[in-house]
Amino acid sequence: MKRHVALAGFMASGKSTIGRKLARRLGWRFVDTDALVVAEHGPIAEIFGSEGETAFRRYERAAVDAALHSPERSVVALGGGALTVAATRALVHENAYCVFIRVSPEQILARIRRSREVRPVLGARPSLASIRALYERRMADYARAELAIEASRRKDREVVAEIAQWLHDKNCDAGAAS
Repeated sequence: MKRHVALAGFMASGKSTIGRKLARRLGWRFVDTDALVVAEHGPIAEIFGSEGETAFRRYERAAVDAALHSPERSVVALGGGALTVAATRALVHENAYCVFIRVSPEQILARIRRSREVRPVLGARPSLASIRALYERRMADYARAELAIEASRRKDREVVAEIAQWLHDKNCDAGAAS
């Protein structure tokens, strides 16, 4: 049986926020793979700038591997592009229930504009067109998730409750879906 839940989705879709809340509800550990990469290698924008996306994806895969090979049950927030790498995608699907957090490109753009975080794959001034194009390229990878949750305009607690219920129905929550 898989011991972990991996939250996948586009950048700024709420994976970390929902992940923390879901982990708290289930009594599991929470891991943000972007935070692991930053802790070990420095800011993501700097990695992209000095070493490139290939190096970042290698670091990201190592972070996903570490998170998913922990004996402690975990909710793991993946980076927005983690599933675009076949080896990382295979690692996730072998070791975790993968949940796709779907948010509209319009809502993503609004969230990114409110954030101070630089999103290297979108550049300094992301547009709705660039977000839509990248989202479409990644959609086939997101669509492989075992559960897709529409999170646009929904409260975090509703999304968390739906995921927790799904886990409970699959008997993989250790009875924590109440």
